Amino acid sequence: MSNKRTIKISMLADHEYEAVNAFGNKVSIDMYDGEEKKHQSPMELLLSALGSCAVVDAVSMMKKKRKEVVDFTIDVEGERNDGIPAFYRTIHMHFTLVSSDAKEEELAKVIKLSVDKYCSVASSLKSEITYSSEVKRP
Repeated sequence: MSNKRTIKISMLADHEYEAVNAFGNKVSIDMYDGEEKKHQSPMELLLSALGSCAVVDAVSMMKKKRKEVVDFTIDVEGERNDGIPAFYRTIHMHFTLVSSDAKEEELAKVIKLSVDKYCSVASSLKSEITYSSEVKRP
């Protein structure tokens, strides 16, 4: 598999776009505010990419440890620079695992590995990235 990836972005309307990968998978994007907003903006998609990259590895590692994964969610919050460009200065991710047998300490280790070592999106950003986690019982 090649390391090269391609995306084509097409304008659909003044504030609406569509991104399509080489396999034809589509993502709708818009720059509207309020009630007109139907899709994520590029900067929201960046937070989504970071969170999903980290959680995919975390779920995989917990399952390799033979831990029950009933549910796994992540809340991602970014604080942007006031100037231009308005990049994310800081990003915080909070991971919540619902499991009957996972321990807080092992989840914390998995999250650290996932974000700091395996997540390509996190490695691509210059933002300060922090994280926290908790285990809830079903």
